[in-house]
Amino acid sequence: MFHRIKLKSEADIALIRESSLLVGKTLAEVAKAIRPGVPLIHLDKIAEEFIRDHKAVPSFKGYNGFPAALCLSVNDVVVHGIPSTTMLEDGDIVSVDCGVYKNGFHGDYAYTFAVGEISEEKRLLVKRTKESLYLGIKAAKAGNTIGDIGYAVQHYVESFGYGVVRELCGHGIGRNMHEKPDIPNYGISGKGEPLKLGMVFCIEPMITQGSRRIYMEADQWTIRTQDRLPAAHFEHQIALTKEGTEVLSTYEYIEEVLGKNVI
Repeated sequence: MFHRIKLKSEADIALIRESSLLVGKTLAEVAKAIRPGVPLIHLDKIAEEFIRDHKAVPSFKGYNGFPAALCLSVNDVVVHGIPSTTMLEDGDIVSVDCGVYKNGFHGDYAYTFAVGEISEEKRLLVKRTKESLYLGIKAAKAGNTIGDIGYAVQHYVESFGYGVVRELCGHGIGRNMHEKPDIPNYGISGKGEPLKLGMVFCIEPMITQGSRRIYMEADQWTIRTQDRLPAAHFEHQIALTKEGTEVLSTYEYIEEVLGKNVI
């Protein structure tokens, strides 16, 4: 219920914004190294060193036992991929999800990258997943409901025949990385928790090219599509303020690195 949601003050939001911007800068450092032949653990090492050099802590490392600073999810891995010695290959897509903890607050968001030359099917999946995130953000304003966000994402991506993962969702964020409310990527417009000033949460569409069905591997983290078709994942962190809806996170640093290769 609403009383369990921790509303944030302007001072809180300022600190969350600082953590969030560090995530964006970290993702940009990782972006510089994404290319065929690079092992996933190398990307994780870059991220952890960059975060710690900026007097912050990787939010994910040790969280419920997760062993790394990044979730690196390649192709049919939807989310929560564990960095390994596996090397990126030309034609892969990889979701890089990063969290930092600084000044008592968490930043957390994700971006899906192309590795080398990807297929048109993958390019469109990535492009449309990203577009669905911005449609979700547009629906995220005080006076609307959580159902409005989910409906905006779902209505758009399902029009292309894509699947919307149901078992995982966006979330509130602040002093804890995962807080109320849950933010599903599907829903009924006008239904669900009302959105109010002071809410800070992450919207993160997890969209599959084929069936929405997923499964968890034996490591208890890696989530894959059952049909082994690719998935894409984007995430932004937003605050509902008196001035309107503010996107606390940014892809600016990442896309400066990508340049003309932005999808």
